Amino acid sequence: MIKNTLGLVLLTLLGCTDKAEKNKVKLMTLEPGHFHAALIQKKSYNDIDTTVDVYAPEGPEVRDFLSKINDYNNRAEDPTNWTVKTHLSNDFLNQMVTEKPGNVMVVSGKNAKKIDYIWAAVNAGLNVYADKPLVVSEEGFEKLEKVFALAKEKNLLVYDIMTERFEVTTGIQKALSLQTEVFGSLVNGSPEEPAISKLSVHHLSKIVSGKPLVRPAWFLDTKQQGEGIVDVTTHLVDLVQWEAFSNQVIDRSEIEIISAKRWKTALSLDQFSKITGLAAYPDYLQKDVQSDTLNIFCNGEINYTIRGKHAKVSVIWDYEAPPGTGDTHHSKMRGTKSDLVIMQGANENFKPTLYVKAKEKEGFESLLDVAIQNLQGEFPGIKANKVSISQWKIEIPDALKIGHEAHFGQVTENFLKYYEQGKLPEWEVPNMTTKYYVTTQGFKKATEK
Repeated sequence: MIKNTLGLVLLTLLGCTDKAEKNKVKLMTLEPGHFHAALIQKKSYNDIDTTVDVYAPEGPEVRDFLSKINDYNNRAEDPTNWTVKTHLSNDFLNQMVTEKPGNVMVVSGKNAKKIDYIWAAVNAGLNVYADKPLVVSEEGFEKLEKVFALAKEKNLLVYDIMTERFEVTTGIQKALSLQTEVFGSLVNGSPEEPAISKLSVHHLSKIVSGKPLVRPAWFLDTKQQGEGIVDVTTHLVDLVQWEAFSNQVIDRSEIEIISAKRWKTALSLDQFSKITGLAAYPDYLQKDVQSDTLNIFCNGEINYTIRGKHAKVSVIWDYEAPPGTGDTHHSKMRGTKSDLVIMQGANENFKPTLYVKAKEKEGFESLLDVAIQNLQGEFPGIKANKVSISQWKIEIPDALKIGHEAHFGQVTENFLKYYEQGKLPEWEVPNMTTKYYVTTQGFKKATEK
């Protein structure tokens, strides 16, 4: 009797273990041309199998990816334990969808190809965890709508990696905007004074995981990578929706593109060489070279309305940040009672800093104190420091400032939660659709003759 009982317990435990293993996410990384693919694996996860299959052509990009994973596995503090199986061939996409050793495709590379990779994965019954942007053109957007329809039919997840939702000053900005006693409601604004605006300044030369980043030359080719107005602006459009209309479904019919523009960043051959390690421009970049200078349409701006609220998103790419600085983010939400402003300039030591600017001074400070207390559960230790008669700076403990690279782990934990539930929040897919409608229509507007 005891033997039978022990046997039954053992079989039950084994069955639970088998079930847990089957429910684990098993990643397949496809053509990891961008360093974001590696950042997903900068930490370990209980719910992700430690063996990852990589399908890619042989070359410097996959070698860089493998080198970063090796560094994470061998670092002194909190090393990871990934095992990488490589499948290197020119037919890497077909090989992946045929063999399917995993259940989730990770893709982070050439943006112009990405939607076709995503379609192939979903068509093969695979979930998709993709670096932004999913699409960079109006044609790509039409394919994306079909992808979402097919994923719904097959009960699969297609999720883009929105790291900026986890930047702490942005999170507090959103949380304070929901404290109506302090913020009031979002104004309608105008093209000259938008209700909500976002500016992101990025740099082509940068440090990633402690080392100078070597970018593939195709990253500077807008035919392969897409222009800036459809790339980094994806994050900014996402934040507009996520902050101003929290957990609400936004339909593309509620969007009106007012104006859009794009402009170039110029790189000397010496700067190009420092970024890519190449001594000369490849043939596919010659179309953008004048007098030995590479000119790239990587800057852009979109002015639009969302449910009648004026929004503006802008992206700028410079060559290199000033010493001691990095990529910067500026954001403003204009409310009827106060403005919530994120600045990251010299006065802030180039660190993102959130200010609250009151429009009605009487009694505002006590209301702000209550709002800050209300947020202690989510953002422990934050304080409001008065810097003028109508302005407060939000002091944020260093423990909450984990940095951009760590945000990839936070987004991945979110994806794992949705994977276990078998669905995304009801607003995610409609809002992804609307987000890419804004970026691709903005690009169309900016390139109209």
